[in-house]
Amino acid sequence: MMVQPPGFRIKGPGAISQKPETGKQESGEKAKEKLERLEGILHDMGSVLVAFSGGLDSTFLLKVASDVLQGKAVALTAISLTYPERELKGARRLAREMGVKHIFVESNELIIKNFSDNTDRRCYYCKSELFKVCTSKASELGLAFVVDGSNMDDLNDFRPGRDAASEFNIRSPLVEVCLSKDETRELSREMSLETWDKPSFACLSSRFPYGTRITEERLDMVAACEETLAELGFRQFRVRYHDSIARIEVEPSELGYFLKEEIRREVMERFKEAGFTYITLDLKGYRTGSMNEVIGGVKVLT
Repeated sequence: MMVQPPGFRIKGPGAISQKPETGKQESGEKAKEKLERLEGILHDMGSVLVAFSGGLDSTFLLKVASDVLQGKAVALTAISLTYPERELKGARRLAREMGVKHIFVESNELIIKNFSDNTDRRCYYCKSELFKVCTSKASELGLAFVVDGSNMDDLNDFRPGRDAASEFNIRSPLVEVCLSKDETRELSREMSLETWDKPSFACLSSRFPYGTRITEERLDMVAACEETLAELGFRQFRVRYHDSIARIEVEPSELGYFLKEEIRREVMERFKEAGFTYITLDLKGYRTGSMNEVIGGVKVLT
C-alpha cells in the first residue's frame, strides 16, 4: 500500500497545487524551532543513553543526539518476550547505519508478579524494569543522562510508565520542547529517516485486557499472529488477546482487504495454528490504547 508523504498532491485535472498552505509552512517553522531547542538541550546534557526501540520517536531522538553529541550518545535496547524479533532486527540495523554504539540487555518482565498479573499499572512495572537497567548501564558507561522518546501526544493517554520515568529521573527531550508525533514525523522525513512513516508500535503486553494474565505462551500466540499480518502487507495493526478469541485491529482503510477470500483464509488458518479458536475483526479499526477503554474494576483472571 503506497503512503503519500504529507503535503503530496496528485497531478491532473482539478488537482490541488503542491504549494504548501500557509498554516503548514508555519507549522514546519515551529517544528524546526523546536528541533533547534532540542539540539541545545542535548548539547547541554553532554552525554546520553537513549532507550531505543527502533520506532519513530526513539530513532529520531537517537539521530539528533548522535549528530549533536557524536560518540557520547549510546543506544540501549532491551530484549524481551514482549519485543518481537522483527522490531529487534530493525532497531539493530538502524543503529548500525547511524554508526551509534548499540547495547543489548536481556529483560524478563514476566518474573515481575505485578507485571504478569496485568493490572492497569502494568506499564509502570515494565518501564521500571527498563529504566532500572538503563540507569545502571548509563552509570557504568559514565553517561550523564538517560533519555526516552516520549512525545507530547503520549501525555494525552493513560501512561503509568511516565511515573517510572519520573522516579528514575529519565528525561524526555521531545516533551521538553513540546514536539508532537506529527512534528516528529515531519522532521524525520526532512532528515531522510526511513522511520518517518513507520506505524506506531507498543510492546506485546498491551494486547491483553487488564486482568488477563500475561504468559510466554500467550505472548507467542500474539507475536505469531501479528507476524502473519505483517507478511500479508498490513501496515498498522494489533492482535488483541481475548482468551480463545483474537480481535484484529487494522487501519479503517485496510478493512476491505478482509473481503478477499485468500486473505481471510490465510489469516484464519495461521491464527488457528497459533492457538486461537475464533478470529474476529474490530470494525472500529486500529486505535491507540484500545485496552484502556474499559479501565476500572480490574481483577486477575487465569
